[in-house]
Amino acid sequence: MDPFLPNSVSTAAILLFCLLPLAAPFTVIPSDSGLIDAPQNGQRSRARTDAREQEAVLDVMRATGNAWAAGIVDVCRGRWHGIECMPDRDDVYHVVSLSFGVLSDDTAFPTCDPARPYISPSVTKLPHLRTLFFYRCFTHNPQPIPAFLGRLGSTLQTLVLRENGHVGPIPSEIGNLTRLRVLDLHNNNLNGSIPGSLGRVAGLTSLDLSGNRLTGSMPGFGFPSLRVLDLNQNLLTGSIPSTLGTCLSLIKIDLNHNHLIGPIPESINHLRDLILLDLSYNHLSGPFPESLKDMTSLEALILKGNPMESVTIPNDWFAGMNVLTILVLSNMNLHGPIPESLGRLPSLLVLHLDRNRLNGSIPETFQNLRSIAELRLNDNRLTGPIPFGREMIWRMRRKLRLYNNSGLCYDGGSGFEDGSGIGSCDAAAARSGSARTVQHTSEGNDGDMTRKVQASSSVEARHRFLLVLPQFLIASIVFIPLLS
Repeated sequence: MDPFLPNSVSTAAILLFCLLPLAAPFTVIPSDSGLIDAPQNGQRSRARTDAREQEAVLDVMRATGNAWAAGIVDVCRGRWHGIECMPDRDDVYHVVSLSFGVLSDDTAFPTCDPARPYISPSVTKLPHLRTLFFYRCFTHNPQPIPAFLGRLGSTLQTLVLRENGHVGPIPSEIGNLTRLRVLDLHNNNLNGSIPGSLGRVAGLTSLDLSGNRLTGSMPGFGFPSLRVLDLNQNLLTGSIPSTLGTCLSLIKIDLNHNHLIGPIPESINHLRDLILLDLSYNHLSGPFPESLKDMTSLEALILKGNPMESVTIPNDWFAGMNVLTILVLSNMNLHGPIPESLGRLPSLLVLHLDRNRLNGSIPETFQNLRSIAELRLNDNRLTGPIPFGREMIWRMRRKLRLYNNSGLCYDGGSGFEDGSGIGSCDAAAARSGSARTVQHTSEGNDGDMTRKVQASSSVEARHRFLLVLPQFLIASIVFIPLLS
């Protein structure tokens, strides 16, 4: 994703999904580790850091440009923010977590020297290491992800190399980290394919390889504990594997901005806990899978920018999605009417149906969207009166986009005045009637009565048409990088 835009209603929700893997504690100490969950200083006054680990940590610090650490007699007892240690039963401290980079003012780990920092092989001399975290450390000194990290396979549970400018492929040795729970390589310059060796890391709960230049197809992995899968903004090709439906713990899938083809697999309906599904800006084809309507936990569904080849939106497709908050179906070549069921979604905040070929009227059920904050229906073929009241129109203001629907009009007193070129229904009717009268009176005497009856019937029919048309509206969002 690109940097988030703060003016979007959905920003908070999307930010939560993106940072979800980092929300949990980094370090998890298994019961069989031989370590004791006890304070690192104060109460255990006799405990000292293992001498080999002390030297290994100092070497890692020197490699990142933090030579100041050489003056620390005991790295665990005189610890800084960014190192975590645990004692064993013999009162010996062991390093379990190392973190570098400034996430925020409140989370300031040691920074990396921009000149020539690197990851020291000495990290492999930390036999109890559970977490290794580098954030924006090597952007001025791009380097491959070192293959020797695979030697931490017996202990490492969290590996975060985020926004570091890493180049080259993901080393296959990463598959040796069989106890890994979190793998985050977001926003580097990695290329090549996703290594099949990752399939050996069966306990993964979060996999984020987004913002790279990865190619090839998505592997058919089945991770039973995986909760977050983020591969957005890569160059992945091929179809979405049906094995994705076996990852039953997923709550977030983000595959936007790739080159994926084919239909959305029906097996996705097995993901009953899924909250966010973003498949936007690929080359997916229709029809909409019937299975999606069974995913009643979905809060955000984003499919924009996929050319669905004249697909219609099934009327009952959204009937059970009572917690759906964000629905983005822009620029998908959709045609036909807008389903009335969309107006019965009680939690909907953002609805984008713009830049399609939708026709008919805005459903009257849209009056029931009491929480709607962004609605985009622009650039369609909609007709008839806009069914929104003054309060709804004023609440959305500029986030209500209806332009480039030449058949829409608004009733007087609705409060709709956006300068979009949409006129009042009364004025449209008057213009229509006036045009017919002028045309009639210009006729010659022969057949005047017949023409008068025909013209009158035509005007009357058009007036009836405007009165009986259901009312329909499509909304637009400024969505942030995820929707850009």
